[in-house]
Amino acid sequence: MINVGVIGLGHMGLLHLRNTRFIDGIKIVAAADKSKKGLVEAKSLGIKNLYNDYKELLKLNELDAVIISLPNFLHEESITFAAEKGLHIFIEKPLARTVSECKKIQQVTQRSNVNLAIGHNYRFFPHVQKLRDQFENGILGDIEIANFEHFVNGPFAHPLEPIPIHDWWLNPQLSGGGALLDQGYHLIDLFRWFFSDSEVLYSNLGYRYHLPIEDSAIATLKSRHVVTKGIISVGWFQKMLFPHFNFRLNLQGTTRYMSTDHFIPQNLYSYAAKEVLKNVFRRIAGRKIEPLSYTYYYNSYFKELHYFFEGIKNDIIIPPLATVVDGLKSIQIIEECYKNTSKINRKT
Repeated sequence: MINVGVIGLGHMGLLHLRNTRFIDGIKIVAAADKSKKGLVEAKSLGIKNLYNDYKELLKLNELDAVIISLPNFLHEESITFAAEKGLHIFIEKPLARTVSECKKIQQVTQRSNVNLAIGHNYRFFPHVQKLRDQFENGILGDIEIANFEHFVNGPFAHPLEPIPIHDWWLNPQLSGGGALLDQGYHLIDLFRWFFSDSEVLYSNLGYRYHLPIEDSAIATLKSRHVVTKGIISVGWFQKMLFPHFNFRLNLQGTTRYMSTDHFIPQNLYSYAAKEVLKNVFRRIAGRKIEPLSYTYYYNSYFKELHYFFEGIKNDIIIPPLATVVDGLKSIQIIEECYKNTSKINRKT
């Protein structure tokens, strides 16, 4: 049995807590959050050891691993404390705010000999994996240009579902950045996952809402190992509600064009109904359900945790989980984008 503590009980922390209950051989033994609301929710899910301070949680001797879902500015600190306790770590993206913080995390996890995986759940989207399989099989030829795009509300709630924004989101010193760090981080990671290490050719940030952080970004990347150039486009300006999800990867190859849109279910509502029925039959058969499979996208959060815990059992990070190196290299690209944009702004 692997004993796990959950640190941070916001939306993502509670989602991970619920998903973990469906993984064999895993037991959530403790949870921590400053919010009374989060602790009450954890208690309702059967968690007995509850803490206002995550450092108190880390004193538990029976812990084997932690899931961390804290604000960006607490990532380096919380990872360091957990690693020094010898605990395996699953951390929500981004790994940290800066390259400097990422390198410190890399050093402490190596020194403590613990596994650390980052929540890059987009690697587990079914249509992303199918597109990558087609690419890896050479069906598309050489990929000359890749367009990766993702437009959402960001931290801004839809008017139909109003939720306050935490102050740290809009503070560049605490968050580390805006849409590029939040959504662009996913796309940059996917570009690296497809085409290996990359460099920045161009970047530009948008400030539609006149905030101290960017609410849109465009970056042009080039792979250092193949001919591929990529355009990363992200934004927080689009108001839409789930299940609508404006995300796609488009690959322009020398023999064919292919997109994640080619692999997504034509009707997400019909897909959801079928998945619900599958889970009903799993329950009848006495098997564990597949959490959130009906949402198509959200099941990726369950899959990444399942891979993480399988890796702990085997003392490895199992692909396609993202490692410390993956997180570090994505932040290196983002920092370069911020620097390039600053240079362009100074010239204009």
